[in-house]
Amino acid sequence: MVIEMTNTTLNFQTASGHQVLAAAGKKYLRPGGKIATEQLFQWANFQPNETVLELASSFGYSAIYLARRYGVKVVGLEKNPASVERARANICTAGLENQIQIIEGDIFQLEAIAGQFDYVLAEAILSMQSSSGKAKILAGIHNKLKPGGKFISHELLARDQEEKIRADLAQVIRVNTTPLSESNWINICNHAGLEVQKQQTDAMSLLNLRRMFQEEGIVNSLGIFWNILIHPPIRKRVLEMRSIFQKYRHELGYIILCAVAK
Repeated sequence: MVIEMTNTTLNFQTASGHQVLAAAGKKYLRPGGKIATEQLFQWANFQPNETVLELASSFGYSAIYLARRYGVKVVGLEKNPASVERARANICTAGLENQIQIIEGDIFQLEAIAGQFDYVLAEAILSMQSSSGKAKILAGIHNKLKPGGKFISHELLARDQEEKIRADLAQVIRVNTTPLSESNWINICNHAGLEVQKQQTDAMSLLNLRRMFQEEGIVNSLGIFWNILIHPPIRKRVLEMRSIFQKYRHELGYIILCAVAK
């Protein structure tokens, strides 16, 4: 997921974890970092003029990247009206209006989007949903894919202690973040008619300093560290999240998977 904040005043006590990280200046929310996402895109094997539905497209950065690099046509779904407006402006600046369309809408109402797609992309979206929420979104994804279309996803993994991790993450992230084990991710996809053909798991790198420099670049990473340093409310929340990530460093990880619509 690419994240960015509009000019909105946040209550840092109650704001979600991704909002706090965005306020610090973090643009990318990927449990396994850029390397994992690039592996996912290799599995997808995008071809020019194929169609991609991206869930929670934020300011359109991933859509722009996909359109430029692979020549695909992207429909991005984004709930926040201000983010939709900004994404459309970014796409216009990039000169990609003929390849990318941003729609204001809800990931729980995918039936409102016309047509079917060759791919559906979701990064760090399903992890933030309850079990029933995951199932509803996956059913919608299945319906939006052409027969044989690919669902590509990059999510949080819990190798063990799923319920304990969920409870602790909820305390620091302020949303119902529910990572699953590898087998449970595969099972919930298969239940929705999405047959997992490839998957990969490894350690999480969301607040790993070395990976942050790779993901965000040197200048933006230094800006993030500075914002955390000079803003105590941001620093408090970030340190709380990092503490939980460290506590479960052997259990928490990422999973990327590529599934085909049956």
